[in-house]
Amino acid sequence: MENVVTDSDKVLSVAVMAKAAPVNIIVGTHVWVEDPQLAWIDGEVFKISGEEVHVQTTNGKTVVANISMVFPKDTEASPGGVDDMTKLSYLHEPGVLNNLAARYELNEIYTYTGNILIAINPFQRLPHLYDTHMMEQYKGAAFGELSPHVFAIAEVAYRAMINEGKSNSILVSGESGAGKTETTKMLMRYLAYLGGRSGVEGRTVEQQVLESNPVLEAFGNAKTVRNNNSSRFGKFVEIQFDKNGRISGAAIRTYLLERSRVCQISDPERNYHCFYLLCAAPPEVREKYKLGSAKSFHYLNQSNCYVLDGVDDGQEYLATRRAMDVVGISEEDQDAIFRVVAAVLHLGNIEFAKGEEVDSSVLKDEKSRFHLNMTAELLKCDAKSLEDALIKRVMVTPEEIITRTLDPVAAVGSRDALAKTIYSRLFDWLVDKINFSIGQDPNSKTLIGVLDIYGFESFKFNSFEQFCINFTNEKLQQHFNQHVFKMEQEEYTKEEINWSYIEFVDNQDVLDLIEKKPGGIIALLDEACMFPKSTHETFAQKLYQTFKNNKRFIKPKLSRTNFIISHYAGEVTYQADLFLDKNKDYVVAEHQDLLTASKCSFVAALFPPSPEESSKSSKFSSIGTRFKQQLQSLMETLNSTEPHYIRCVKPNNALKPAIFENANIIQQLRCGGVLEAIRISCAGYPTRRTFYEFLLRFGVLAPEVLDGNCDDQVACQMILDKMGLKGYQIGKTKVFLRAGQMAGLDARRAEVLGNAARIVQRQIRTYIARKEFLAFRKAAILLQSHWRGILACKLYEQLRREAAALKIQKNFRLYIARESYLTLQLSAITLQTGLRAMTARDEFRFRKQTKAAIILQAYLRCHIAYSYYKSLQKAAIITQCGWRRRVARRELRKLKMAAQETGALKEAKDKLEKRVEELTWRLQFEKRLRTDLEEEKAQEISKLQDALHAMQMQVEEANARVIKEREAARKAIQEAPPIIKETPVIVQDTEKVDQLTAEVVSLKASLLSERQTAEEAKNACTDAEARRAELVKKLEDADRKVDQLQESVQRLEEKLSNSESEIQVLRQQALTISPTGKTSSTRQRTVFIPRTPENGSALNGEIKITSDMTLAVANAREPESEEKPQKSLNEKQQENQDLLIKCISQTLGFSGGKPVAACVVYKCLLHWRSFEVERTSVFDHIIQTIASSVEVQDNNDVLAYWLSNSSTLLLLLQHTLKASGAASLTPQRRRTASPSLFGRMSQGLRGSPQSAAISLFNGRGLSRLEDLRQVEAKYPALLFKQQLTAFLEKIYGMIRDNLKKEISPLLGLCIQAPRTSRASLVKGRSQANAVAQQALIAHWQSIVKSLNTYLNIMKANYVPPFLVRKVFTQIFSFVNVQLFNSLLLRRECCSFSNGEYVKTGLAELEQWCCEATEEYAGTAWDELKHIRQAVGFLVIHQKPKKTLNEITKELCAVLSIQQLYRISTMYWDDKYGTHSVSSEVISSMRVMMTEDSNNAVSSSFLLDDDSSIPFTVDDISKSMPQVEIADIEPPQLIRENSGFGFLLPRSE
Repeated sequence: MENVVTDSDKVLSVAVMAKAAPVNIIVGTHVWVEDPQLAWIDGEVFKISGEEVHVQTTNGKTVVANISMVFPKDTEASPGGVDDMTKLSYLHEPGVLNNLAARYELNEIYTYTGNILIAINPFQRLPHLYDTHMMEQYKGAAFGELSPHVFAIAEVAYRAMINEGKSNSILVSGESGAGKTETTKMLMRYLAYLGGRSGVEGRTVEQQVLESNPVLEAFGNAKTVRNNNSSRFGKFVEIQFDKNGRISGAAIRTYLLERSRVCQISDPERNYHCFYLLCAAPPEVREKYKLGSAKSFHYLNQSNCYVLDGVDDGQEYLATRRAMDVVGISEEDQDAIFRVVAAVLHLGNIEFAKGEEVDSSVLKDEKSRFHLNMTAELLKCDAKSLEDALIKRVMVTPEEIITRTLDPVAAVGSRDALAKTIYSRLFDWLVDKINFSIGQDPNSKTLIGVLDIYGFESFKFNSFEQFCINFTNEKLQQHFNQHVFKMEQEEYTKEEINWSYIEFVDNQDVLDLIEKKPGGIIALLDEACMFPKSTHETFAQKLYQTFKNNKRFIKPKLSRTNFIISHYAGEVTYQADLFLDKNKDYVVAEHQDLLTASKCSFVAALFPPSPEESSKSSKFSSIGTRFKQQLQSLMETLNSTEPHYIRCVKPNNALKPAIFENANIIQQLRCGGVLEAIRISCAGYPTRRTFYEFLLRFGVLAPEVLDGNCDDQVACQMILDKMGLKGYQIGKTKVFLRAGQMAGLDARRAEVLGNAARIVQRQIRTYIARKEFLAFRKAAILLQSHWRGILACKLYEQLRREAAALKIQKNFRLYIARESYLTLQLSAITLQTGLRAMTARDEFRFRKQTKAAIILQAYLRCHIAYSYYKSLQKAAIITQCGWRRRVARRELRKLKMAAQETGALKEAKDKLEKRVEELTWRLQFEKRLRTDLEEEKAQEISKLQDALHAMQMQVEEANARVIKEREAARKAIQEAPPIIKETPVIVQDTEKVDQLTAEVVSLKASLLSERQTAEEAKNACTDAEARRAELVKKLEDADRKVDQLQESVQRLEEKLSNSESEIQVLRQQALTISPTGKTSSTRQRTVFIPRTPENGSALNGEIKITSDMTLAVANAREPESEEKPQKSLNEKQQENQDLLIKCISQTLGFSGGKPVAACVVYKCLLHWRSFEVERTSVFDHIIQTIASSVEVQDNNDVLAYWLSNSSTLLLLLQHTLKASGAASLTPQRRRTASPSLFGRMSQGLRGSPQSAAISLFNGRGLSRLEDLRQVEAKYPALLFKQQLTAFLEKIYGMIRDNLKKEISPLLGLCIQAPRTSRASLVKGRSQANAVAQQALIAHWQSIVKSLNTYLNIMKANYVPPFLVRKVFTQIFSFVNVQLFNSLLLRRECCSFSNGEYVKTGLAELEQWCCEATEEYAGTAWDELKHIRQAVGFLVIHQKPKKTLNEITKELCAVLSIQQLYRISTMYWDDKYGTHSVSSEVISSMRVMMTEDSNNAVSSSFLLDDDSSIPFTVDDISKSMPQVEIADIEPPQLIRENSGFGFLLPRSE
């Protein structure tokens, strides 16, 4: 849109608003008056003289204006403006301008006027307004629920298309630089976001359409008076949708190309850009087309402007070629396009002169001949045919065909007609090519169109182009007016009020003036063009005569060819001098035939053969008529859609941010029809207030109404009737006031408030006067008492002075005597002091000199000693360095010699590698020898100990007998009588003693021999110990060597892994066969007996199978096995797996807080060795069982049950499985794997999970996680672990999303506080607030109830606390994001009272966190930091006193500067009427935001909800406690089955 401001426009605008002029202007009223610089300025009325109003403006000036030109100002309006201007108390031009300025200052660039969006270009990056988070907020939101935005318009159009199945259109208008292209881009981005269809090669529809812009701009844009890149055509972008609402295609429709510009331009404009780009192309291109500078071509040198400031046409040419490549135009077609453009330039340089015959013409000179030949060459047609087509015409009559020549003027007209036709056809071909590149959907039934077309133009000199453009805008304005009036009707119908008498504002009279047949301007222009003798003056005179009584047509006084049309946007003066020339557009058959026969396929395609009946004649066609037809086609397209309007506004001509030029914007609002829409609103009911708002503002006019129990509608009716207003309407939810009635109510309200203020002032003044009187009286009494006190004090003072005089005389005489004595004493002391000081100074000087001498001596001696020490140290260092150098050289020689032996070391290494297998085999052999030696040694020691014990027992028995016999002998001797037989007795006893002595000696000898034997055995044992120690040492050496060569062993293990698996399977099959030939029930029933001396030595340590033990186990465990038919191992295994799947598909519950299903599955998989097989289907069955169980997404009990089971099973797998070949992760005792096949088999039997299963079978083994051995998992097991991890994350996400879905509707109710009831407006406010607060708390309590429900469910299913904490942490983060984003997007939420309500609700959540304990709530409360700080900012008092540092560092440390700026500018205090932060703080925030945008810092003020999985498998294994699975009772279904006997617990 291009326009200028004229005085007539301003007068018209004011006249438009005159109907709304107030009649209640009194002294002291705040009003708006006109200002030459600011358009409108506010002030206060200080004097009224009849119809004249004297206003003191805010800039200190005094203005006198007519009362009809003065408009009231709403002093209670929000400083941040309103988001919908229909909410303004006074809907007039200054009110609209002030509201836009207030919002623009806060970077609120979007404002509604009903359902019309006004977008002011900010001229700076505001990426936070257009990111994905913002699109998510507006998706599905009702119109007006969130702040004004271009996304809201696109959302309304899309939802209307989906719901009603009708196409919609969005009309984007505005002058160049207002942001139409950017707005269109955002519209298409949002529609692509909703439709979700990507274009070719990953390019979206929006990108494809925008990529075509450079091509269309090169061929359809030109420089005009006020715009260097003005679109000279209308563009209608169709976004096509399928029946499901998905984007299925797109197309660009162009309308109303300004064809006359190809041949005629005025200074200082330019022709279309492509001509200048081609003239600035590289030299080889210009040489190819024989082009010179732009000044050499007639179609370009009609204006003195050839170059644009800051634009390099050469670079633009290359950019245009690249853009053609992007949209899919081939190199051949590009050459053809620019060949046609060059042909048009050469065609314009063909000039004609009069021929020899009458009314004939020939080429003027050789230069014209050259350009004719170049044109023919470029168009690839015959030069003679081209010449004939330009200067000759064929007339077809019934009798014959007549060829006649044209005069030079007619030939020039023929030339220009050909140029315009060629260029027009070329532009249409480009549009078709672009549409083909984008991809249209011919089956699409619905679409959303975005219209971007030139706006109203009013220049100093306006010609035929401006006439056509303004005619287009008049048409669009009529469409706009009808839409606005329709919206008004819908609003009135919705509120059920009478609107039949409201006058519709229409501009049909202007359209009739222009297009009416037969008497319209276009019809008269076509008529003049068809008469050869017509001139511009005759055409102008015809207009003057025809429209002399038309109020829309004005004849200037001092011009013979100019005329004025009063458009909706103001009066425009047109110069008719070139109207006839620019309107002529002949359709010449010779031109058609010539170019159809072109040898260039591209040119021939531009001119397909025409029907026969019109091919032999020339028909007159005017550009005006064609323009009107295309415009009618556009209007039919728009009328078939539901329209939506976006008016783009350029705030200043400097194209800089933060500059708001009032006069410029007023003119754009006028040209954009916004003020026309306001005029339509003013014709009806411009002021609309909801019952609540009306009572809140005007309830003071009738306080008795608020005291009653009537509803709001009746209360509003009573107030209006009391005020005596007429013509208003009461709707269902709103009060509708006529123009001026709002001012009357405000005046009456101001009078009531003024009377109330005077009553308050009177009472206050009475109180102050009474208070002053009491103070004066109290002061008088106090003054009297003080005066009497002063008199008494003076008398006392006189008496006191007389007594004091005597005392002073006495003391003065004493003082004089004392002074004389002290003077004498001081003199003596001074003399003594001087003498003593002189003596002390001499003594001090002597001591100081002595001390200095001593210090010098000490330093000198120290220096001498230190110098001697340093010389010794230096010599020692030199000696040491020399010796070390000698030693180093010696070591270097040794190293060089050692380096020479590297080859020998390599050979030794190779030999060592060759001996690895032999060494390992010897290691195993030595282990077996050590075992045999230990067993033999133990047997020998046991035998020796038994023999020694027996000998000791014999010796003890012999000693006991000797002692016993001695006692008996002694007793017998004592009892014998001393008579004759004494001597024989003695001899006999002596013999017995001797025998005993001999026996003792023999026993001692035997004992000695036994001791010797024991000593020998002990020596043998010592030797054996020594040999064992030696063997142990050798074994350790071997272990160390094997550790060093482990890499080689691992490589060998990898090569033999497949063979090992096969051998393992064969071994298992062999072990399951009993000696009787019957198949054992399960392979776990086989008992492995280690080799011992009792059962004989098995060959090379092979495993022996004890048949009777196997039978005993079979008889004890499976009494029913003999009754069942024999089955193969695979069939039995499959039955067990099916039974397990059937079991876990049921809810098994928990045992001791551990999920039974997970533990049973893990035990079975470990027992069946499923982790180590290459192929198995049990994992797939388990995963399918889990998947089928969690299909019902809203059953949280089932989800929590499987979340607990899957996490426990994953924990067990994490501690058990390891990848194949990961030897470094195995325990150290298993790293000494034998490289031989037999050694690996034997070690596999000793260290495999099979032995663990035997331990479990015996009631010992799998009790704790640290007791589990890791097994090398094959691919199926590892895949099962990955699938289990995926299901764990899926179930976690389902529980979290279910909780989000449950609380999301409640959050929408929690963000905005309920309105205070009408009763609280007068009394009972605290009680009403309590009721409202209780209603709000109910929503928060519902959220807490949901949290408790989910917490109890997860507790009942023993979900690990780690996962519970993660769930609630993400839920609180979701609450934080939703509440915070809603707070920043809805201004009504950023209020003081709303902050109090939300703060109360957050306290409920804090209480819940405390009750849930940190074990389950974790750090969930910290996730609400954004909303907590934002709410804290809303409810804090004295905001204007807060500095930016206090806000950013103390109050809201977490919030970004963009978020703080948003809250600060949107805040409003609905409770106490206080203001937000100071303007200095706002300015500082704006500066910081500008710096952040320059530094590419994200300026988005919205938060993003993180829906990722916040944990890994390692986190689970580290955070979950150990699981003891030994004491898990198996389910009843498998407890009695013989195949699951290993699950039964065993006693020690």
